[in-house]
Amino acid sequence: MEFPFDWNALADQPHNVAPRRERMKHHLRRIPGYLRLAGANFRKLYPVLNLYRQYRRRQFLEPSDIGRACGLAVSPAAGAGDEVFRLLRETGSKEVLVRVASWERDKLEGTARFLESLKAGGLGLTVALLQRREDVLRPENWRAFLDETFDRLGGIAERFEIGHAWNRTKWGVWDFEEYLSLAEAAFDAASGRGLRLVGPAVIDFEFHLYPPLLARLPFDKVSSLLYVDRVGAPENAQAGWTTAAKVALLKAAVDVSATGGRGLWVTEVNWPLKSMGPYSPASGKPNVGEEEQADYLVRYYLLCLAGGLVERVYWWQLAAPGYGLVNSLEKPWRPRPSYHAFRTLVGRIDGSRFLGRSGGGEGHVFLFQKEGRNFAVGWSSGRPVRHRFDRNVRAVFDCAGREIGFTGREIPLDGSPRYVHFD
Repeated sequence: MEFPFDWNALADQPHNVAPRRERMKHHLRRIPGYLRLAGANFRKLYPVLNLYRQYRRRQFLEPSDIGRACGLAVSPAAGAGDEVFRLLRETGSKEVLVRVASWERDKLEGTARFLESLKAGGLGLTVALLQRREDVLRPENWRAFLDETFDRLGGIAERFEIGHAWNRTKWGVWDFEEYLSLAEAAFDAASGRGLRLVGPAVIDFEFHLYPPLLARLPFDKVSSLLYVDRVGAPENAQAGWTTAAKVALLKAAVDVSATGGRGLWVTEVNWPLKSMGPYSPASGKPNVGEEEQADYLVRYYLLCLAGGLVERVYWWQLAAPGYGLVNSLEKPWRPRPSYHAFRTLVGRIDGSRFLGRSGGGEGHVFLFQKEGRNFAVGWSSGRPVRHRFDRNVRAVFDCAGREIGFTGREIPLDGSPRYVHFD
């Protein structure tokens, strides 16, 4: 089944051109594949749920080291290269993800120069390879794209993520077996080149796709595009599953399904913004105000990274009108509250050690240590509360890193995270 590929440059994603009726016909024809998928999950169900319960019991209670965990996606298509480099450098993030689309092979040389400039700045680079329907229907084109990309970028990027959000038909893949063909071609092309591959790049809460894929594909890191924006705040539940619960379930599915253990990355997340019209990648409820976006960013990163289940999270992306940390429509580019929140988060959390959750009081309060200094990050996902710490508070900073006044050990917490530093 083939439909014309229609790229939405304003929101950085394809338009959904396949009519609902045609999509339904296709899914009915693929029932045997769905039954195989169900069988693969049935065999893993008990061990995954058992491990999930173990992870949930220990989540946020055990210490863990956090490395270069706060990643950020950037795009050479954003223009103003010097401005991108400056803003990226000021965030302090050391891990960068760049998309490379199979239909833009003519831009590969420019992308290579862009990546070389990033690498010269000491940044770790991951390249996400984007597919379309033609790559499934004409596998020789996909293989040619892989060979050309691996040859030109293999000496620059550290890892390549294979495919993107393929469990949405607008991205050109109609079932997990089609994705499996694309990924196996990538492993074949990477063989002998010494490249490390990341995947399977499943978007949203569809963890049933991991067991059959990880049984066949030895990814170096397992990736998820774990969006939770449609339920609002990251602590909100989707059918009973909060972000923290989803992370524990995903990690359990990965650890049961992949041999030898695999690190887990979230390679894309954001909250789209209100009043941005066609520049927003979503409509309606997922759109939030700029201050909310900043608060949710910090809370999401902490819920994923604290406790050691997720190694790294990448925000998509630095500069974009409808969802980025920077509004690239304004001249000069305007850093949004989320930009300052991300920069503050990187400075505090990257290279820290998570110590556990603070006992007593209400709200979410996580304890960290970095360079011999102890601090906490606290917020409330409901009504404002006051949290009393069991040690002397030296300073309190807001989400953007600005110092704020306080009295004693009892600190007010609301939806905007506070950084509380101790003597």
